Amino acid sequence: MRRILGGATVVALLLGATPAAAAARPDVPSADRLSWLADRLGRQTLPERDGWAADGPGTTGGSAATPERTRVVHDRAELVAALGGDNAGNAADATPKLIYVEGAVDGFEGPGGTPLSCADLADPAYRLDAYLAAYDPAVWGRVPPSGPLEEARVRSVANQTRQTQINVGPNTTIVGLRGARLTGLTLMIDRASNVIVRNLTLADARDCFPAWSPTDGEAGNWNSQYDQISVRRSENVWVDHNTFTDGDNPDSAQPVYFGRPYQVHDGSLDVTHTASLVTASWNRFTGRDKLLLIGSSNTVGPDVGRLNVTLHHNLFDGVLQRLPRVRFGQVDVYNNHYRLGGEDFQYALGVGVQSAIHAQSNFFTLDAAVEPADLLYDWGGTAVTERGSWVRQGGGAARPVDLLGAYNATHDPDLAADAGWTPTLRRDPVLPAPLVPLLVGLLAGADRLPV
Repeated sequence: MRRILGGATVVALLLGATPAAAAARPDVPSADRLSWLADRLGRQTLPERDGWAADGPGTTGGSAATPERTRVVHDRAELVAALGGDNAGNAADATPKLIYVEGAVDGFEGPGGTPLSCADLADPAYRLDAYLAAYDPAVWGRVPPSGPLEEARVRSVANQTRQTQINVGPNTTIVGLRGARLTGLTLMIDRASNVIVRNLTLADARDCFPAWSPTDGEAGNWNSQYDQISVRRSENVWVDHNTFTDGDNPDSAQPVYFGRPYQVHDGSLDVTHTASLVTASWNRFTGRDKLLLIGSSNTVGPDVGRLNVTLHHNLFDGVLQRLPRVRFGQVDVYNNHYRLGGEDFQYALGVGVQSAIHAQSNFFTLDAAVEPADLLYDWGGTAVTERGSWVRQGGGAARPVDLLGAYNATHDPDLAADAGWTPTLRRDPVLPAPLVPLLVGLLAGADRLPV
């Protein structure tokens, strides 16, 4: 059932009480005070100069939403209804919308709240055991899968997309009330500029039907379809104070097929397909493999001059790669804290084709096995601006480190030291890196906003 957000509901939800209980408590603020709290959280716009998303018209999201388009949602059906009512067409709904999420919204929730499994979404002709038997490289060879089983897998993916991909239209704010959680779904922001997503925990956007790609790398790879947030062909998007996690379903717990991990998760926040003007601030990324892919193709074309993203005051905790991986874009990476290690760690900053990363005053907490030279990876780029980095390795003392110098000392060819631009869209002065771990640790992630 749709619920219109009124003053009493806002009071109760923000303070963790039912409307009746809130009205009975003497410590609950007045209605005017409650309206102010709701507006402060839900109608806040991106501050001026706060990263690339402040460029052009800025990012206001659904701050102008009328009461009729201001909703509290508790499940998938209510979320789809608040976004416009028809998931397939919601991406075109440009009416300002302000959506508060309370509790857990599960993308695998079917009609009437019935939970769905992967088997419920599978095409009748698809079975994983048959797929593994048919496309085993020892039988099929090293060519991409084709034929009836692969076609059935593709149909199964289409079924899941209709269910778990939630389409977001322009001029929208989605904000979580304390403890709000989106599980098993993708927020798809495609051709939908001016969007704000704040104060949510996003968990386990799993793919039921990963694709086997035998030519991806030397040994092939399993590739999944669904990001937690995907930004495509859109501008002015602000992603702030969210937590991204795989929850109790990490990729490390998945089986191994064809000698490769059966990977059921893709990115946390991917910015692709000519999207641009994105700010990701004060987020917490924890225990995940692939995080931030900025640009999905090496092809020189419409992405040139696009893919401009700011990442500041984020915590990257126990994650493995794409922190971010960049193609083409001017990407400002400053005052982030990286806590990295483990045998599966791959790299932090991926320097891709025509990328222009400006990394400044970031702090890296590394285990003993990760060297500063391991933090950069050359994906076909030529230059990166890197300055003010500090590292604490293996429990030792924190120290300033020239990451680019360490990389160039152990890798060929060298990366040049000037990415060709200087960021100007920064709301506040850049902090010295030694201050970053304390501040980011306290304030990054969901449920840390002051209301």
